[in-house]
Amino acid sequence: MLRIGQSTDIHPLRIGRDMVLGGVLIESDLGPDGHSDADVLTHAIAEAMLGALALGDLGKHFPDTDPRYKGISSILLLQEVVLKVESLGWHLVNVDSLVLLEAPKLAKYNDAIRINLANALHVSVDQVSVKATRGEKLGFIGRGEGIAAQAVVLLEKNG
Repeated sequence: MLRIGQSTDIHPLRIGRDMVLGGVLIESDLGPDGHSDADVLTHAIAEAMLGALALGDLGKHFPDTDPRYKGISSILLLQEVVLKVESLGWHLVNVDSLVLLEAPKLAKYNDAIRINLANALHVSVDQVSVKATRGEKLGFIGRGEGIAAQAVVLLEKNG
C-alpha cells in the first residue's frame, strides 16, 4: 500500500534571522521569519508526510501558540513526525523537494542538506531530492521578500 503527500511552506524574509534549510545554516543577511526556526524545507517535508496519512498539518501537532516550539529546530519536529509515521507502520520511500529563493544560491549546501534530511528521515541520501529555483525577479520570491519550499513524499506500508 502506498500513500502520496505534498505540501508547500512559505515564510517572509527578515533581517536578523538565521536562514536554516534542511537543518543546515545558510550564509545570508536575511532569514525566514516564524515561530520555530522557520525552516521552510523541513516544514514542507514534515507536512507532506502528515498529509499522506491524513494526520493534519504541522500546526495541529506543533501549534505556534505553544511556547515549547518557540525557536525550535524544525529538524526536531521532522524527527517527531517520522517517529509518528513509523509508529503507524509506514516508512518513507522517497521525497522530492524544491526551495524557491532568489538569493543566496544553494548549490554548495545541497549535499549537506540532503545528508541532514536523510538522517532525520531514516533513509539513504539517494531517497532525498532537494532542488532550488529562483523567482527571476518576479513576485515576492523574485523581489527577495520571502522564501517557499514544496515537497512530495511517497510512503509505503510496512510488511
